[in-house]
Amino acid sequence: MQDIGVGLIGYGLGGRAFHAPFVRTTPGMTLNAVVSRDPAKVHADLPGMAVVPDVDALLAQPDIDLVVVSSPDELHAEHALAALAAGKHVLVDKPFATNLADARAIADAGEAAGRIVTVFQNRRWDADFLTLRRLIADGALGEVVQFESHFDRWRPTPPTTWKEARAGGSWQDLGPHLVDQALQLFGRPESVSADMAALREGAPAPDYFHVSLRYPGRRVLLHSSKLVAQHSLRFAVHGTRGSWIKHGLDTQEAAAVAGRLPGEGDWGLDPIEGMLTDSHGMTVAATNARGDYRQLWFQLAAAVRGEGPNPVPAGDGMEVIEIIEAGLLSAEQRKEVSL
Repeated sequence: MQDIGVGLIGYGLGGRAFHAPFVRTTPGMTLNAVVSRDPAKVHADLPGMAVVPDVDALLAQPDIDLVVVSSPDELHAEHALAALAAGKHVLVDKPFATNLADARAIADAGEAAGRIVTVFQNRRWDADFLTLRRLIADGALGEVVQFESHFDRWRPTPPTTWKEARAGGSWQDLGPHLVDQALQLFGRPESVSADMAALREGAPAPDYFHVSLRYPGRRVLLHSSKLVAQHSLRFAVHGTRGSWIKHGLDTQEAAAVAGRLPGEGDWGLDPIEGMLTDSHGMTVAATNARGDYRQLWFQLAAAVRGEGPNPVPAGDGMEVIEIIEAGLLSAEQRKEVSL
């Protein structure tokens, strides 16, 4: 079967580290062109790659079956809709869109065109998250009643990049990962309560959020700050049969940013095991699952070929954006927002 031809819009950190290498190492996919205003940067990593100046030029190429949208957030909807109108399948980086109306428009356009629309939620394949899913499925924690998910950083000086100036700040940047994982575990909450702030001097947008998702008999707490010197805590999960505390971040992001190819060597192995405490106070290390972001790409390739389900359907992306919007409204109005 002919390879799926892929076109990549954008060659910033996302395009360079999280998209191009995975396309190149996914059987049945070929990266055929990149949209970038800096061909030299692309060619430094991908000698001989076709680099085109704009999206129209990319969509005009007949060898492009799948378009990966890794442009700035406010362009996601425009570029995804253009690709779908040109008859292409689409993978949209997170956040799926900057508002629910745009997310719905992309989903509707994909359905009308009969094309796959996938949202880039690679952290479903983090080692720690896969480990947590196993612990919950095995009943090691019982019924989860309190779930804390942290993405903290120590970055006291705000860099001058467009990502730092997102209207939704870090909630729009990191929030989609944390929200998607929570939705995968527990489904849609009843309501959202959010506190957001710009705590660093000179921060152009919120760099702190503490968001509570209300469920019957359960609270889900999503937290991030960029002024946390001791930022190793990732998960604190408490249930009726035990607790699981996990420190350390999945290693795949660091490996990808460092330029390592997906799957090589110890890829996806997390050396820091979470600690599982049972109802009798006995604590043991819980063996980590192996993380593998490639699974999203393998499943996407199968979906495009008609051989499997969409790994992250547009509907999942819409649910995430609904929570993101509710969080922004809650923080603005300083009240709980019902869904």
